[in-house]
Amino acid sequence: MRLYRIFLPAVAVALVLSCSAKAETDADGGGSSNVPQGNVELKPTVDRTSVLKNPMTGWVMYVSGSSDPSYFDTEFYVPSLGKNVLVRDYASCFYVRTGWKTFNPEEGKYFWQDPDNALYKLYKRAQELELPMAFRVVVDGRDQRENTPQWVFDKGAQYWLSDKNYPDRKTPLAIDETWRKCYEKFIEDFAAEFNDPDKLAFIDAYGLGKWGEGHNVCYEQNNAETAMTETYKEDTMRWITGLYSRCFTKVPLVINYHRQIGCPVSEGKEANPNSEKVLQIALDNGYCLRADSFGMTNQDWGYNDWERGYVEQWKYKVPIIMEGGYIVNQHSYWNDPKGYRQGHPEDVRKGEFEESQGACVNMMDFRVGDETKSWFEDAFTYVQRFIEEGGYRLYPEKVSVPQNVGAGEDAVVTSTWRNLGWGYCPTNLKQWDQKYKVAFALLDMQTGEPVYEYIDEKTDLSKWLNGNPAKYEFEIPFKGVAVGAYTWAVGIVDKTKADGNGIHEIGIRLAVSKDSQTDDGWVRLTNVTVQK
Repeated sequence: MRLYRIFLPAVAVALVLSCSAKAETDADGGGSSNVPQGNVELKPTVDRTSVLKNPMTGWVMYVSGSSDPSYFDTEFYVPSLGKNVLVRDYASCFYVRTGWKTFNPEEGKYFWQDPDNALYKLYKRAQELELPMAFRVVVDGRDQRENTPQWVFDKGAQYWLSDKNYPDRKTPLAIDETWRKCYEKFIEDFAAEFNDPDKLAFIDAYGLGKWGEGHNVCYEQNNAETAMTETYKEDTMRWITGLYSRCFTKVPLVINYHRQIGCPVSEGKEANPNSEKVLQIALDNGYCLRADSFGMTNQDWGYNDWERGYVEQWKYKVPIIMEGGYIVNQHSYWNDPKGYRQGHPEDVRKGEFEESQGACVNMMDFRVGDETKSWFEDAFTYVQRFIEEGGYRLYPEKVSVPQNVGAGEDAVVTSTWRNLGWGYCPTNLKQWDQKYKVAFALLDMQTGEPVYEYIDEKTDLSKWLNGNPAKYEFEIPFKGVAVGAYTWAVGIVDKTKADGNGIHEIGIRLAVSKDSQTDDGWVRLTNVTVQK
């Protein structure tokens, strides 16, 4: 089983616990805390800088589906640190955006069945590194290559060829029943193997149109827009999001929010009138949101006022994922209305960061090549700022527990929790179903292992927003607890993962000094004696 681990690129902060039996007032506006009589109040030392490799938050490392596994050893020099660092040490997952053919080259044959397949090798290496996979399946061959495998067309699937000079760059018609039937079989088989949050971090689960970005979607020959286009668009959205939602019940699903979503066109300042309606179909099927054009401010084809306004209404309801729009060694980014300077990719990184901050994104991108290089060599300040400020970053500001409890009595514990990030922890997702909860444990004094565990079901991490502390009082029955000495601990567990003794695995690492944590991620608080 995977434990999301903590990586410390900065110097760890030593554990300091302040204890008090009196109510105190928070210096930062958290209000007063009422400590039950007989309890001590503890303040675990917050860690604001370390990389916390938690689900649906943090940096995403992009990897080509044909890359060698050594790509995971990519490192760059960071001037402010005066040393080289590994990109993977800053990433929560790795993302592959590649053609259907890469996943399923022949009918009934898949990459995970072939040890010689490049994607298989990448996946296995990532498993060793405890990096879950994320992916997008691209089916459109325009501007690229054969993305839908030829065996699908051999079965009679209809397609459009936009350039006869490239006969392998076929664009399947999204309404074609033969093509859909083949695609459904692939997704069903893929889910049978990968509907597992330990294997997949999320799925970019639409993949139609140019580059799989959800615009310039082809329904009819010549990519024509007809009186039936809106009907086809809505039907296709219901079909494909319903398919992924049915098959992937445990893994978060995402879709681009774009003003021309599902349309045969890509550009245009004004949004298609039905874009929100079509996106709502995906959201109703349990999808999250992403956009592939952060930092592009051109009103005709970039991330414009429509996207900003649209995402505003979904903040803290679903997590938002960003991808930068410009590739700095290919695009004339200095012509952007934002005013980026030619020869200064750090300007683009700053623009992407600021747009991400405005959208309160949970995840940002390390795309391959010069994009990732410029984040580390030109704009590492923003890499570190996102680690400290972006996504979600949770910690227990105060916890009060008794140090003496009679066997069979009830103990009352209180806790105050904070989220340091601008995003949120999406426990409200359909696929997560509130599986992450605060739990208190009694640790064995010798082994440090939890022997008793108590889950506070009232805790809802999706409501923990920056600047608004969440406070709880939890009554714990000590009936059945053996007399003796233990260590109090607190953590956020994954309720879907329990050992044979009913002790759950830590699911989310807390932003607390590593010195105060067990190897498994429980935060030690203080000792407690259970008396006769």
